[in-house]
Amino acid sequence: MDYKIIEVKEDIIRRNDSTADSLRKMLKEKKIFFINLMASPGSGKTTLLLHLLPILKKKYRIAVMEADIDSEVDAKTISEKLDIPTLQIHTSGACHLTAQMVEDALSGFDISNIDVLILENIGNLVCPAEFDTGANMNLVLLSVPEGDDKPLKYPLMFEVASMVVATKFDTREVFDFDVERFHKNVRKRNKDAKIFETASIEDYGIQDVATELDNRITEYLK
Repeated sequence: MDYKIIEVKEDIIRRNDSTADSLRKMLKEKKIFFINLMASPGSGKTTLLLHLLPILKKKYRIAVMEADIDSEVDAKTISEKLDIPTLQIHTSGACHLTAQMVEDALSGFDISNIDVLILENIGNLVCPAEFDTGANMNLVLLSVPEGDDKPLKYPLMFEVASMVVATKFDTREVFDFDVERFHKNVRKRNKDAKIFETASIEDYGIQDVATELDNRITEYLK
């Protein structure tokens, strides 16, 4: 009897990449800059957004997608504290978002009133990095308590990063976080990503991240 061998994962990723390319093209036509924010649970994704977005919203119309397996905690926080259009996406157990999920969720926004779309992806250093969401850039966070060795342990996440931000930088002495080693470890995985250090509790480094994002958005929207 004849049989076929189907590489399921490769086929899924290939189809996802095609959808991501189409989505990116559509967003370019609509002049919407799309940021995919990825990191571990508890690394400070939502906290960083609470400090960054008030700066960026002075210049841009922003919308946020919050992805979680369950709950609406983060979406409610962003919506209530920043008065920004926010959409909660429940993945029903999936550990990542695909481009198709993003495309489907976009129907919940009036995209004619968006300059910048931000996806706060599922808290995970593995699965989200495997799927192109159609974003223009991947913003990856690493909190100091996680350790400076994570770029070595989770290579793909840092390989696909456009920017890497160390959060909770005010705790580096408590957790014996070696800043120089952190930079070297990121560079082993990614020679081009810009690296920043932030401490939201002090607003340390927040303006630097905002300025870098502003520059990228401005260039894209020309």
